[in-house]
Amino acid sequence: MGTTRIEDLVAPPVRRLQPYIPGKPIAELEREYGVHDIIKLASNENPLGPGPRARAAMSAAIAEVGLYPDGSGFELKCALAGRHRVPVEWITLGNGSNDILVLLAEAFLTGDTEAVYSQYCFAVYPIAVQAVGAIARVAPARPANDRMPLGHDLDAMAALVTARTRLIFIANPNNPTGTWLDGSSLLQFLRALPDTVIAVIDEAYFEYSRNADCADASEWLRELPNLVVARTFSKAHGLAGLRVGYALSQPQVAEILNRLRQPFNVSSMALAAAVAALGDPDHVSRTVALNRAGIVTLRSGLERLGLKVLPSAANFVLVDLGRAAGAAYEGMLRQGVIARPVGNYGLPNHLRITTGTAEQNQRAIAALAAALGR
Repeated sequence: MGTTRIEDLVAPPVRRLQPYIPGKPIAELEREYGVHDIIKLASNENPLGPGPRARAAMSAAIAEVGLYPDGSGFELKCALAGRHRVPVEWITLGNGSNDILVLLAEAFLTGDTEAVYSQYCFAVYPIAVQAVGAIARVAPARPANDRMPLGHDLDAMAALVTARTRLIFIANPNNPTGTWLDGSSLLQFLRALPDTVIAVIDEAYFEYSRNADCADASEWLRELPNLVVARTFSKAHGLAGLRVGYALSQPQVAEILNRLRQPFNVSSMALAAAVAALGDPDHVSRTVALNRAGIVTLRSGLERLGLKVLPSAANFVLVDLGRAAGAAYEGMLRQGVIARPVGNYGLPNHLRITTGTAEQNQRAIAALAAALGR
């Protein structure tokens, strides 16, 4: 190729991209430190894994993995339509809800348009926006001493909306902070948006938020034609490894997303497991109950260590160590506990800890205490 570098051929927005940093895998920690008996509380996964019905459906689906999956995801879309009381045409399936977020950026953003999101938002929002060359408008988060510290400030977000704004991303509850928006405030914000703005409400942690005054944005779909609600089976349903999520929106938006959606973007095993998971409310109830107890345990244990823990309506807590978190994170790793440093979110003094089983939660508290010398 002479003097031409591959880097020179890459689209300019992609050149500047920094990849998403996932939680450290268990196998990687074993290779690096020779540690065993590891628990991973870094990626907001369900410690119970899939429910019994989903496990049975996955086993049965093995017989057909030599065939392409149903590209329309008909059975799953019908099940979701029944769950949400919307027409099938209002549903878009994704390879995880992450896929939905990327599809939205590809569908509605160009180099001449803008997207708005909050300062401490899910890392995929800025990645998706930058990848298509759009302009990011980042709203400052609420102050650290607010009742929802570091959470979304709807007034600050509204102030950034211009005639060029096409997307607004809001995670409710928010990752990595765990904070949330109440229904009345969020609905008022959405009603005030111009009809040229698509509002994306990312409800990945919805099932965990039912004991808070956190909104269910899917209830507003008929009123708001520019609303998209994203959900996932990765969290409360325990199917993170299968990668299946979906969007709810009025058909004029869903039709656009389904034009872009790649064929067979959800595997046959994921489709079968997701349908079965929707029919297993007992598993979700057990998961939510375990999580609520875990939040209480983590919060009380971490506060006893003199640490500040943010309010959370999700399945994790964000804890402020009051100093750079790197050393504590490493100290926990050497004890076989994987938490999540969030310096890449602009929070270098914080760790995010997913709730686990009762035993895992106690072990995480003890590991952090030892790492901090307390």
